[in-house]
Amino acid sequence: MDLITSNLIIIALTCVVSYTAFNNAQLMDDWILRPFKAQRDKQYYRYITYGFLHADFMHLLFNMMTLYVFGRVMEGFYVSALGPFGFALFYLGGLVFSVLPSALKNQRDPRYATLGASGAVSAVLFAFILFDPWTTLLIFFVPCPAIVYAVLYVAYSIWLDKKGGDNVNHSAHLWGAAYGVLATLLIEPGVLSHFMNQLMNPFS
Repeated sequence: MDLITSNLIIIALTCVVSYTAFNNAQLMDDWILRPFKAQRDKQYYRYITYGFLHADFMHLLFNMMTLYVFGRVMEGFYVSALGPFGFALFYLGGLVFSVLPSALKNQRDPRYATLGASGAVSAVLFAFILFDPWTTLLIFFVPCPAIVYAVLYVAYSIWLDKKGGDNVNHSAHLWGAAYGVLATLLIEPGVLSHFMNQLMNPFS
């Protein structure tokens, strides 16, 4: 097993960039996604760089711990299917795809901005759930089957997205999850039958 993987490189870069931006307002302003500015000034790189920034240390820690746990499991699948940079391509695609709906919705608002890797991390997590829906996840130290968590996560995110007012891009979480499922099924359609078989046989 390689010691240096795409997943570890992504985690390291995200930690370095986020930590630097905590104390560097210029970097934060240059890399955060402002759809209005990105469109006006053709700064399309922001659709990637925003995912390497985080609001605070806990936001960064939660995302990177989740990515470390599930990314190291899933990386082999994407590398096998897409080549040595397969996981990185999948992850970066998740950053772009997950934020597009909210970016398009707010592209005329110069005040709107979003940041964080949550959409892409959701993609990795939900792709993992396709392979092992009954595995036990520890959610705030409470054991929960992955498929149950997925259902609750989606329902809760939809509710919070409609409610609004908490400065969290719940839309990106939802679209990231959808991207993780759809992209994985496009790469390997047979995963769907595996998922259904696993779902119907929780004790096998």
